[in-house]
Amino acid sequence: MLLQFSIKNFRTFKEKTSLSLIASNYDKDTRENDNVYYDEKFGLRLLKSVVIYGSNASGKSKLLEAITFMKQYVINSSKEGQKGDEIDVKPFKLNIETENEPSEFEVIFIKDNILYRYGFEATKEKVISEWLFYKPKTKEIELFYRENNKFDTHERSFSKGKTVVKEGLVRDNALLISVAAQFNDKTAISVIDWFKKLKVISGLNETSYQGFTMGKTEDLTYKSKILDLLKAADLGIQDINLQRLDIDKLPKDMPKEIKDKIIKEVNEKKAEFISDVLTTHKKYDSKMKPIDNVILSLEDDESSGTRKFFALTGPILDVIENGHILVVDELDSKLHPNLVCKIVSLFNSRKLNKKNAQLIFNTHDTNLLSSGLFRRDQIWFTDKNKFGEAKLYSLSDFKSDEVRKTESFEENYIRGKYGAVPYLGFFENLNNILSYHENEK
Repeated sequence: MLLQFSIKNFRTFKEKTSLSLIASNYDKDTRENDNVYYDEKFGLRLLKSVVIYGSNASGKSKLLEAITFMKQYVINSSKEGQKGDEIDVKPFKLNIETENEPSEFEVIFIKDNILYRYGFEATKEKVISEWLFYKPKTKEIELFYRENNKFDTHERSFSKGKTVVKEGLVRDNALLISVAAQFNDKTAISVIDWFKKLKVISGLNETSYQGFTMGKTEDLTYKSKILDLLKAADLGIQDINLQRLDIDKLPKDMPKEIKDKIIKEVNEKKAEFISDVLTTHKKYDSKMKPIDNVILSLEDDESSGTRKFFALTGPILDVIENGHILVVDELDSKLHPNLVCKIVSLFNSRKLNKKNAQLIFNTHDTNLLSSGLFRRDQIWFTDKNKFGEAKLYSLSDFKSDEVRKTESFEENYIRGKYGAVPYLGFFENLNNILSYHENEK
């Protein structure tokens, strides 16, 4: 489970910013049994879901982009690139003090009953610092700390990492954790594995994970669960089946290079290509009695919302069944507000989310604020000042006399009580401005 993610000097976040999933003590009597998981070993109360609000260009998506960058860099820094290649960090560019300074990332999480704290600082040229601590019992132990090319590693608990350093196998632009995992260090592998199971997806473009869901339908048990979710969403879908590409019926206008590649893959590697998902719907007579089934194309006949929800079912089921973390940028895009509420309820549920998977997402859907699904510590905001600097804060950061549990969070947010809404004063004068220019002609 994720406890905290922190960044500094990345994109629009100039100062250090932390997203915490540790439950607040102020909300102990609010949805405690469902929305909070208690970790007995470390005595921590952890949130199963958080939602992030903010105006356009306030940093909501950039925060999730930071999670994506950290994940990819941790997993791939030892495998992709050569010495001298640039690191894809993007420091805050609107201030001369930070544009050439390193970006910082840190994550605190629990995996296999061990608490880890891992982070690094990097510029485009090199890793400035890197650290890994773990807490197998009650005391946090430093496994390694790095400053440029100087490494201090634990003699026993990070021995293979020490060997990697001694052999000079860590490039300036690579992370020690990634290299150590390549050389089978068990602790490094555990950290890398946590990042690999962290799912970060876009709610605006479901094509990147639709293939994952399509593959899951090959398993009859998994397919049944996907169908259960589709039926629960009231989409009218009774069954789903994959339509495999027939190489004898490839489109005539398909480029020859692509056509030859497909034919070669099918003939030589016995590969299969999926051309569509077929959905089954009931057909009714004039008295509204079901008389037959109709097969529709997911791509051509179903709505964009249906296509997105189908694509989401695979990642949702995967993290729920395995107790992983799902991060979604713009979860509400193309989906009905009630359906988004049901997805959140699934993660908050003690009965359905037995392995305590976590959901992190951003949205503009204010209906969720009045749904009663969230505690104050689950509601977060991004806001940007006049210097272009974004900040992240929780509703629970407000004093209890400023924000009461019985208040309408949605109404207060819309009227700007919590900040994180756009200033639209210019629009009040827009009519006068446009009229003035019209009269000038």
